[in-house]
Amino acid sequence: MFTKQFLVIASIIVSLLMVVIVNFVRLRNTKKPAVAKKIILPPLFMATGASMFILPMFRPTLPELISSVVMGMLFSIVLIKTSKFEIRDNQIYLQRSKLFIVALIGLVALRMIGKIILAETIHIDPTQMSGIFFILAFSMILPWRISMYIGFRKLKRQLDNA
Repeated sequence: MFTKQFLVIASIIVSLLMVVIVNFVRLRNTKKPAVAKKIILPPLFMATGASMFILPMFRPTLPELISSVVMGMLFSIVLIKTSKFEIRDNQIYLQRSKLFIVALIGLVALRMIGKIILAETIHIDPTQMSGIFFILAFSMILPWRISMYIGFRKLKRQLDNA
């Protein structure tokens, strides 16, 4: 089948493509008023990926699970700090942040470095590594989106009371 090295390189390429896609979506979203549905849906759509854990080969060990969740939650702080809303023309918009793309690239770079280190030093199976990095990504996105939703609702109430 595929070599471990090929799978690591392929996952890095996919990660880089995701940075580009996320940046384009983010830029487009700053031009349109924000809606709750677009804040809530991404983690729900991503949650379907958890079906991979039906297969035992994707399941991380308990220490890997805990460290993935903790790292994801720590990484989410960067996304939370670079995602703020503002009121313009009586509507709520996501603020543009030049730091967001820098933060996103930095987080993806950290994930790639982590993946390479894990693949080379600890010799984790690529399927198990996929599970670990899925948990890390989900643990990063969920708190970020919850924070965005709370900020959005706060401004929505402010607009409704005005």
